[in-house]
This record gives sequence, C-alpha cells and structure tokens, in this order.
Amino acid sequence: MMSFSALQFQTPWWLLLLPLPLLLVFFSRRLEVFEPRLSLPRTAMARSLRPTFRSRFRNLPIWLSAFALTLMVVALARPQKGLGRDQLTTEGVDIVVALDVSGSMAAQDFQPDNRLSVAKSVVADFIKKRTRDRVGLVVFAGRAITQSPATTDQALLLRQLEDVALDRLPDGTAIGSGLATALSRLSKSEAKTKLVVLVTDGANNSGEIDPETATDIAKAMQVKIYTVGVGKGGIAPIPVRAQDPFTGRIVSRTVNMDVPIDEALLKRIAERTGGAFFSATDESSFRDIFARIDALETTRLKSVSFRRFQELFPPFLTAALLFLLVAGFLWTRGLRVLPA
Repeated sequence: MMSFSALQFQTPWWLLLLPLPLLLVFFSRRLEVFEPRLSLPRTAMARSLRPTFRSRFRNLPIWLSAFALTLMVVALARPQKGLGRDQLTTEGVDIVVALDVSGSMAAQDFQPDNRLSVAKSVVADFIKKRTRDRVGLVVFAGRAITQSPATTDQALLLRQLEDVALDRLPDGTAIGSGLATALSRLSKSEAKTKLVVLVTDGANNSGEIDPETATDIAKAMQVKIYTVGVGKGGIAPIPVRAQDPFTGRIVSRTVNMDVPIDEALLKRIAERTGGAFFSATDESSFRDIFARIDALETTRLKSVSFRRFQELFPPFLTAALLFLLVAGFLWTRGLRVLPA
C-alpha cells in the first residue's frame, strides 16, 4: 500500500482547476431549468406517466464528463510515486579488545566481583554500543589466543565473552603476545580506523614477543592502542587454590599478593600509537574509561539520498478518455440535458 508521504505532484498548480467539473454540473442543472416543458391538460394524467430510461439518465453524460475532467486535471498535475530511499553508509571502526585473564585478575578489590568479572561486564556494555563496528576479542595470560575474530555479530561475540574464564591459559602476563595476536586480527582490515583496547592488571613477564616490538608493529599498521591498567597496584586479595595438608582436598583461600602494574609501559604503548592510557581503580572508573573510549572513537556516518519516481498519470489520463468516450456515445444515443 502506498503511503501519502510517498506521493507527490510534479505540477500541482493544475489542481486549482478541480472546481471546474463541479461548475460544469452546476451550469448543466441551471440550463435544465430553462428547458421547454410539455403542458398537460390534467395534472392527474401527468402523475400517471412513468419516467422513461432517457429521462432518468439524461444527466449521466454530464456526470461522466465531469468525472473525466477531474481525472484529466489530476493527470495534468502529474502524480508521482516516490521510489527513492535514504541510504546510510558508514566508515566503520575495527576494534580488538585484548583482555588479561591471568591469575591476578581474580583479585577481589573490585567488590562485590573480582577484576575479571567487572572487566567482562564493562566490555560487554561497550560491545553493545558499537552496533556498526566489527569487534574482536583476544585473551592472554602466559600466552595469547583469539577468543573471537572481529565481527558485527554481537550475539556471537557476547557469548564468546561470557565463556572467558580464569585458569584456561598458562599463568603469566604476556602483554606483547596479547598485542601481537590482536594486531594479527586487524592485519587484513580495510577499515579507516583500527584500534586495540588492551586491558591488563600486571607487568609483562612472559611471552615470545616483547611489548616494544608489538608496539612498533602497531605503529607501522597505523593501529591505535588504548591501554587500561586495572587496579591500584600493590597488595590485593586474591583467592588461590591449594591442597589442604591434612585432608588432601583442594581448597580455595584468599591471600594478599603483590600485583605490580607497569604503568610506564602502558603509557608508552599508548603514546607511541596515538592512543591513550587510563587507570581503572574501581568499577565506576572502569565504566567511565570505556565510555570515554567509545566517545573518542565514534563511527563516521554519511547519509546519501537517492530519489527516483514512478509516473502515475497514465492511468488517470486513460480513464478520463474512456469516460469521455462513454459520455459522447450516450449523448449520441439521446441522453442529454437539452433537447436536440
């Protein structure tokens, strides 16, 4: 069904002539008043006469002509159906989140959850906002793996993020390997803007690729790196699993451990690639950081409007000519207002 918003008239001033058909009918009725009437000697005889087909439909040619004239006026106004639509094109941003899943991310200083749980929640909200961008996920500890390649399938990506857990990789903090794996996910990207968001709470202490080398690769690829240091550094309560010497069962205990953050390294990585360093000391600041990154790396939108129209006047014109032909035929058959 065509909506009125999709209908337009190319020459709408012709619609000013729409009163003409009504004037035609009006004047035809006025002329009928002056027709010579047949005088009957008796009123009763006049009443007994039945109206004939010709007398009943004598005005039909006038009405058909008026309707035909109305259709012709509409045809002259050139009604058109809009087939154009606004097409939205985007310059997307390709993003890979490199998330630290080392044992220290179990620190419980982000009450009531640990660091990893808060990080997953914040990253999930960030993903949900990037509806027009491809986002990927890399996790790293003693080594790095790709949890999800860059994709626009948010449901899939969120499921992969939900599956992220501690103790699935050798322990350690391989920042260089995490960055290198994230950059490999962006190596074939054709997006104008490419960036890595590195989330870690420690210092590089393992991995085959050092962070400086990974930073040089990112700079050559024109990939910006935003680094997020999680926690305040220093002593943090961390649950650890150990064997009870008396029962032999594996139990979980909370111990205070020193978790140093190499902020100097994280700042250097961000500055050399055109990104920025942020420090997340609690859940509120964590969410604020990702909101700031989201605002800094907005997707550029460009709206292009295409306009095409379909002419609708031919059916109106055809119908008008058809009604005129029928009116002319009836006129020749004796249906007319004035006697011949």
